[in-house]
Amino acid sequence: MRQASENIANMPIRGDRRVIFGWAMYDWANSAYITTLAVAILPIYFAGVVVPPDGLEIRGTLYAAETLWGFMVSAAAFLVFIAAPTLGAIADFCCTKKRFLFSFCYLGVVSAAFLSFSKAGDVWLTMILFVISQIGFVGANVFYDAFLPQIAPEGETDRISSKGFAYGYVGGGLQFALALGLLAVHEKIGLSEAEAARLGMLTAALWWGGFALVTVSLLREPRRIQALPEGFPRIPLGLGYISLGVSRVWKTISKLRQLRHLVLFLTAFLVYNEGIQTVIQMATIYGKQELHLSTTTLMMTLLLVQAVAFLGALLLAWVSKQIGAKRAVIVTLIGWSGVVIYAYFIHSAIEYFVMGGIVGLVLGGSQAISRSLYASIIPEGASAEFFGFYSVVNKFSAVWGPFIFAIIRHWTGSSRNSILSLIFFFILGILLLSLVNEKKARKAGAELVL
Repeated sequence: MRQASENIANMPIRGDRRVIFGWAMYDWANSAYITTLAVAILPIYFAGVVVPPDGLEIRGTLYAAETLWGFMVSAAAFLVFIAAPTLGAIADFCCTKKRFLFSFCYLGVVSAAFLSFSKAGDVWLTMILFVISQIGFVGANVFYDAFLPQIAPEGETDRISSKGFAYGYVGGGLQFALALGLLAVHEKIGLSEAEAARLGMLTAALWWGGFALVTVSLLREPRRIQALPEGFPRIPLGLGYISLGVSRVWKTISKLRQLRHLVLFLTAFLVYNEGIQTVIQMATIYGKQELHLSTTTLMMTLLLVQAVAFLGALLLAWVSKQIGAKRAVIVTLIGWSGVVIYAYFIHSAIEYFVMGGIVGLVLGGSQAISRSLYASIIPEGASAEFFGFYSVVNKFSAVWGPFIFAIIRHWTGSSRNSILSLIFFFILGILLLSLVNEKKARKAGAELVL
């Protein structure tokens, strides 16, 4: 029995349909958290119920709910920024990407479930639990993304990446629709709106943890048992592996000169993703606090985003095949520039709804094609380590964008100025991305010796 299990574990996974399905199902699972809890319900619940109407006083200064939200997102991203590359390097060496994936996953699931018990006045508890759940969500995605170059057949990276995002938009959208229905009928079933919101958050956490079990069952990682190299003894608490991980990351950094175009892509991604992540994280609270829209309008708009993003991911995979991945991403960034300009001027629910449709169209493509472009230019044998860097860049951009948004909002008293300022990130991102040579990046990645 053990021998049979080992044989299955060591079977090739590239192009395996069951493995690809299991991998894509994790996006189906975790999108419920980011869509329903982190983007839709919790920002509104945090601003409307948890935080006092005048804001939270910290050392004599009052901070509005949207300002606190920006700081929370930044704090979680910064903690992942510190740890991700080292954990990725360890996972590559030990072939433990799957183990790390689900360790972070269920850290996020448990803390997200406890968020549903937060009530009025539980500001610090809510902030701490949200930061932990974000760490779990983002940390798991480092190792989830790292499987992409190992499972996608040659020339199919854009399609497989888009498939994962498409699954996510459908799964997240379905669970969000269920939560939205719960909020719509809360009076008929004897729940207050706040109780329905908390139950909606709890079901999102359970959806994440439950459907992740499909991935646990189907996703495989070939085993490769390696002893620690000489000089890295098995000292207590696994510090030998941590030392190894730090060493591998430092060695990779020392060779970044050989990966000039990969570094240039990461720089461009850092810049334009700054704007994307800020729009994603702040859009709902912008609609609630700045535009004074109803919860129903905000929820229906997010549902529209999910539906359109599913089509956007598949459409941009086709566009990428016609014009190339880099040009496809640039097309979406032009769309994002239009989004923030439009958002500055809108006032009505209909205008916000239209903006949601545009966001959905460019969101799916910009995320899926960016990930697949990066997966195609990194050294395959170090995918988790390099996706650790990708996650660092991805979430480091989520440090400064929401922080700048929060500061501008605090100084000017209006989130409109904050949202318009994001166009700078998209324009600069386009300029930097246009300098990336994909062929040279792929060649350098294939030739790199770690």
